Amino acid sequence: MIVKQIWTGNAYRNFNYLIACPETGEALAIDPLDHEKCLQAARDEGWDITQVLNTHEHHDHIGGNAAIIARTGARLLAHHSAKDKIPGMDRGLQAGDVVKVGKTVELEALDTPGHTMCHICLCAHGERKAIFSGDTLFNAGAGNVHNGGNVDSLYDTFARQLAALPEDTLVYPGHDYIENNLRFTLDREPDNALARELLEQLHGQDPDNAYVSTLAVESEINTFFRLRSPSVIAKLRERFPDLPENPDAHAVFVKLRELRNSW
Repeated sequence: MIVKQIWTGNAYRNFNYLIACPETGEALAIDPLDHEKCLQAARDEGWDITQVLNTHEHHDHIGGNAAIIARTGARLLAHHSAKDKIPGMDRGLQAGDVVKVGKTVELEALDTPGHTMCHICLCAHGERKAIFSGDTLFNAGAGNVHNGGNVDSLYDTFARQLAALPEDTLVYPGHDYIENNLRFTLDREPDNALARELLEQLHGQDPDNAYVSTLAVESEINTFFRLRSPSVIAKLRERFPDLPENPDAHAVFVKLRELRNSW
């Protein structure tokens, strides 16, 4: 499996992705908003884009579909419940479905509601583990639930699915928000040494050559995985004094997401 992360350079700080089979040169484009950059990257590598996958229905993820498909004839894949929200879907995916790219690449579809209720993450197992997480999981952060989402579902996705994946899983998010998210981590957990070290290391990073974290790293720097941290809970109780001394993880997640909405 070859992964090419494509920095759009737009105001939304989107990442697009090409996943290619090294034997056949067939490629899957994930959320190819900047269709010109995606098509050029495929040409440069000698790849044929045969499939497009949308993680969810928001315009900054589906806006390049028509142009890519017109130029390549690629099939369009997305969440099975998004057929009325994403025009031209050829295949609706459910949890556990496998997306094959060429002869060597197999990706598992995870049904990951929260940011929207029709959100898919793609997971690569085997020797090179990776998750293409759209707007569910960001580096050091979690997606919002403003436009068709649900915070309780997002918590369940984190707690039941993402937390269960192997620690060495590489994380490929839909946007580059890492610096601001690390600042939020440090606002919530000032004694998080790894978050502070990473923020210093990545300050002003070139998104064309972006840092790729793992779930092991995320468990240390991402407050939405650190729901039992005494520091996180203590700071949270300063803002929400009626929060119990030992709140459950769900309550901590919901309050963190509420703070991040206006932070």
